[in-house]
Amino acid sequence: MGNKGPVIKQSWPAFDANLARATEVEIPVQINGKLRTRVSVPVGLDKAALEDAARADEKVQALIEGATVVKVIAVPDKLINFVIKP
Repeated sequence: MGNKGPVIKQSWPAFDANLARATEVEIPVQINGKLRTRVSVPVGLDKAALEDAARADEKVQALIEGATVVKVIAVPDKLINFVIKP
């Protein structure tokens, strides 16, 4: 492969953490604790931006339409849960 000498004498390739870092994460969206859909968002969004991204999803809009959102539990880069009351 273009290297000189035996394979056992070659050095290991260098690890670059920036190449292994994900730029987007898929967040599960729950309504009353039940998984309803998933949304893809950039890594590191704060709670408010995560909630906005979840509310922008058409499926979430249809499920919470006409209901009262009692509480929103948002864990950045993990999940979001809407507690609703019909």
